[in-house]
Amino acid sequence: MKTKSIVFAALSLTAVTFAQKKEIKSAEKAVESGSYAQAKTEIEAVSGMMGQMDDKEKEYYYFVKGRAYLGGEDNKNADELLKAMEAFTTVNEFNGGSKYGEEAKQFKQQAMNAVISSAVDDQNAEKYGEAANKLYTLYTLTPKDTSYLYFAASNAVNGQDFTTALKYYTQLKDMGYTGIETQYTAVNKEDGKVENFNSKQQRDLFVKAGSHEDPKTVVTESRAGEIAKNIALIYVQEGENDKALSAIQDALAENPDDDALLRSAADVYLKMDMTEEYEAAMDKVIAKDPNNPGLYFNLGVGAAKAGNNEKALGYYNKALEIDPNYSAANLNIAALMLAKDKEIIEQMNSLGNTKADNAKYETLKKERLKLYADAVPFLEKAIAGDEPNVEAVRTLYNIHIQLGNTAEADKYKAQLDALEGK
Repeated sequence: MKTKSIVFAALSLTAVTFAQKKEIKSAEKAVESGSYAQAKTEIEAVSGMMGQMDDKEKEYYYFVKGRAYLGGEDNKNADELLKAMEAFTTVNEFNGGSKYGEEAKQFKQQAMNAVISSAVDDQNAEKYGEAANKLYTLYTLTPKDTSYLYFAASNAVNGQDFTTALKYYTQLKDMGYTGIETQYTAVNKEDGKVENFNSKQQRDLFVKAGSHEDPKTVVTESRAGEIAKNIALIYVQEGENDKALSAIQDALAENPDDDALLRSAADVYLKMDMTEEYEAAMDKVIAKDPNNPGLYFNLGVGAAKAGNNEKALGYYNKALEIDPNYSAANLNIAALMLAKDKEIIEQMNSLGNTKADNAKYETLKKERLKLYADAVPFLEKAIAGDEPNVEAVRTLYNIHIQLGNTAEADKYKAQLDALEGK
């Protein structure tokens, strides 16, 4: 009787296994016919029998599950696509992925591309939280692709979710992520666009074939400084200045001459009103790039923020020595000059009606008009670019009214109306 019982149990197990294969096969057929909803229902019905499957059956199960959730080419459901990726990833955990591993890898890439596209759509629609969640899940499913964690952190910041952003940035910092990449590019002769290639060998083959030209090898900048800065700025945002300083100083201790990191440190110091530290950091940056007008402009902004307008003016003028057409520097110099207008008006309004007061009034009036005239050249250069500053155009219009330059006032009024869509 015992022997018969054992035989009976073995036969029962065989019957269950056969039923599992039949159900998975049915789900696969549903996938092939495009009936993805049916395929998902059938494959999920088998999930409770996982304990009775061998490794070959489990490999088969996860492969079919991945295809069921991957769906057709028009599937944009990120939750389903991520489930598909998870299933395709699991395929290789059973039977070494010997039968379905290669196909699973290709389907996983297809699902990944669709999720990335969905995340980009979210980002463009300013749905930053959703984009961050998708990108972080992508990272967990492809942990070697650490850039997904970086972009998840960036979206979390844009979505004002500083707690999540700090968590992600800290992970990146702890793993030593820099984001430095070597890119192999060449120009497509047909459309003139620069294209990236997976390897130097692939790029060189296309160049040799004659379809591409101008091959270049580009090493991208490190993102370590940006990450350190963002960690510090989040701490500043949360009112934890000590942690902010510690974060940036720890990063500088490891890379004291890193240009990007020095710029990041300067940003943090400026945010915390640490003027001396800000200028010291910027001086190191300028020493490496002395002909960059933007660096002097930034120092001018820092000095102005600290209330030192004369120092700010000096930095702005230094920027203009390098690039006389630097729009932002011209605009800020004009703003500093016109800031004196308020003081002159207050003096004029405080005068009485005596002969001496009237004489003083006329003197101040001339001084005011000269101030306007002196600011005009800077404002004109500030609006000379393709995207003129609306407020600068408005100021020029008002100045020429005050100066009695009707033709010039009319010109800037027409430009102002065009910019404001009137």
